[in-house]
Amino acid sequence: MQAFAVATLNGISYGLLLFMLSAGLTLIFSMLGVLNFAHASFYMLGAYLGYSIAAHEGFGSALVMAPLAVGIAGAAVERTLLRRARANGPLHELLLTFGLAYLLAELVKLVWGLGSVSLALPSALDGPLIALGDVTFSRYRAFMMVVSVATLAALYALLRMSRTGLVLRAALTHARAVEALGHDVARIGTLVFAIGTALAALAGVIGAPLAVVEPGMAEAVGSIVFVVVIVGGLGSLGGAFVASLLIGCMQTWAVGSTASLGTFARMAGVRLPAVWDALALSQVAPLLPYVLLVAMLACRPRGLFGRREDDA
Repeated sequence: MQAFAVATLNGISYGLLLFMLSAGLTLIFSMLGVLNFAHASFYMLGAYLGYSIAAHEGFGSALVMAPLAVGIAGAAVERTLLRRARANGPLHELLLTFGLAYLLAELVKLVWGLGSVSLALPSALDGPLIALGDVTFSRYRAFMMVVSVATLAALYALLRMSRTGLVLRAALTHARAVEALGHDVARIGTLVFAIGTALAALAGVIGAPLAVVEPGMAEAVGSIVFVVVIVGGLGSLGGAFVASLLIGCMQTWAVGSTASLGTFARMAGVRLPAVWDALALSQVAPLLPYVLLVAMLACRPRGLFGRREDDA
C-alpha cells in the first residue's frame, strides 16, 4: 500500500508537469484557435536554454530566464509570422506551426549539437524524500510539484482574479465586442501566445534534470501532450488538468506493476492470444495513453470536458 502511494505521488508529479505543458497549448487554442504543432519544440528549447543558463548562472536563474526568453520569442513569432498567416485561414496557421517545429529542431541541432546533454540536479534537491525498498519519491519531484502548483495558481489568479484575465476571457467568445470597448485584442493574442510558450519552456526546464535532453525530445513528448488536450477536451483547462493527472498516474502505475496483460483481460472476461497474455503491463505502459485516446475518440469525441459544436 505504501509503495502504491509513492507510485501515485510520482504519477501526480509527472501529471502536473504534463499539465503545465498542455495548459499553454490549451490557452493558445482557446484564444487563437491554433493547434500549435510547435508547442513541444518550445518545451525542448526551454530545456536546452535551461541547461545553458544553469551552467553559468545556476538552476534558479534558469527557472526564470529560460521561460522569459522563450516567451519573448513566442510573442515575436505570433506578431511577425502567425498573425500574417491568420489572414489566409486556419490551414496556413497549422502549416506554419508545423514548419516552425522543424525549424526549431534544426536550430537546436546547430547550436547544441546532435548529442544529448544533462542538467544536473541542484545538490539541495538531490536524493530521496521517501524511500520504501526499490520505490522512491525524490526531493526533486516534490520540488517539481511545488513549482507546478505555484505556477498554475498564478495562472488561475491571472485568468480569474485580474482585470487582464477578465478582458482575456471576454475576448475568447466576444472578440469584436471587446475590441469595440477599446481593448487591443491582437495584443491580447500575443500575450496569450507568449504565456503559452513560456509555460512550455518552464516545463522543459523543470523536466530537464529527469529527462534526456536531446533533439528528439519534442517528438517524444509532443504526442503525449496532444493526447492530453484531446482526452481532456480541446480548449478546456479543467479537462487538461484531469487528463494530465489521469495519464501521469496511469503510466506510473503500469510501469511499476508486476501483473500481466492477461490478468486484466481475464478480469474483464476477455481471452487474449498467448503472445499477448504473457506480456507484462509495464511493457505496454507507453501504449496506454494512445489506447485511452482511441477509446475517447470512439466514445466521446469532444473529450472529458469539451463542448459540443452546437454548444459553442
